[in-house]
Amino acid sequence: MLPRLGQKYEFEAEIISKPIADYQTDEYFQLDLPTAPAIMVGEEIVVEGADVAEDKLEAVICRHLGLPEPEPRKKGFLGRLFGK
Repeated sequence: MLPRLGQKYEFEAEIISKPIADYQTDEYFQLDLPTAPAIMVGEEIVVEGADVAEDKLEAVICRHLGLPEPEPRKKGFLGRLFGK
């Protein structure tokens, strides 16, 4: 998802991956960063400790870049049926 959005909006993404123990240290909590897994755009925490919908992430990226947010995708039959 992120590489595709990076190509679409031409921004750089930094992906940081560490062992879970590194995110549970006192030093990490002092950095005031979100609990992993997380996605930040600029200084805004988009999601922390959960998955994020691509639509939501794309909207936050657009706001950060000063672009208009994309139109919401139309839900298909199953999406309307199950509320997704």
